[in-house]
Amino acid sequence: MLLDWSGEFDLWLTRTQERAETGDLKAQLVVDLVDAQLRHLQDLDNEPEEETATLRRVRQSGKYQVWRVAHPFIAGTAVRLIAWFPPEHPDQVVVALFAGDKAQMGDVFYNSVGARADAAIESYRRMTEQ
Repeated sequence: MLLDWSGEFDLWLTRTQERAETGDLKAQLVVDLVDAQLRHLQDLDNEPEEETATLRRVRQSGKYQVWRVAHPFIAGTAVRLIAWFPPEHPDQVVVALFAGDKAQMGDVFYNSVGARADAAIESYRRMTEQ
């Protein structure tokens, strides 16, 4: 699977990596989890047909169907990536339209997914059409 991601995710990941490089252990854990989640997506052949413990459809999706990528339970940490599989490119996943530590945000994270994902996908589509 070809991976691509939004500018919002790139900025978030860069900032998290910078904190990890300064010795922030929580940021390093997040970077490690995101790396594993990205590898999981890259290993897919196409958009999943069934949900798994790692990949689930986001019920609160808006205009576009998005998936959340999770990791096994770690107390105090719940990193979620939100990904979209463009129907016109079955070999591509737009990774992490945005991401966050749901352990810090709780249900607010999912309550805003639909609107945030729609806006990020529209922005991504405009950016890649140029």
